[in-house]
Amino acid sequence: MPVLPADHIEWRKSSYSQGNGGVCVEVAVQPTVVGVRDSKDPDGPVLVFSPGVFAQFLGSLQS
Repeated sequence: MPVLPADHIEWRKSSYSQGNGGVCVEVAVQPTVVGVRDSKDPDGPVLVFSPGVFAQFLGSLQS
C-alpha cells in the first residue's frame, strides 16, 4: 500500500471549488503517491493512491 510522506506536502484545491464555501477535496501529488483529503477536515484521514491508479480514477470521471 502506498504511503504519503509526512514532510514537504503541498495540498492543492481545485479552482472550481472557490464558490462553494470550501467544500471540496484537496490533492497532494508526490513522485510515487497521490494523497486525497477532505478540505473541511485537514487533520482527518487521507486516501493514498499510486499515480497510475489515481490517473485511472480521473479518467473514469472524465468518460
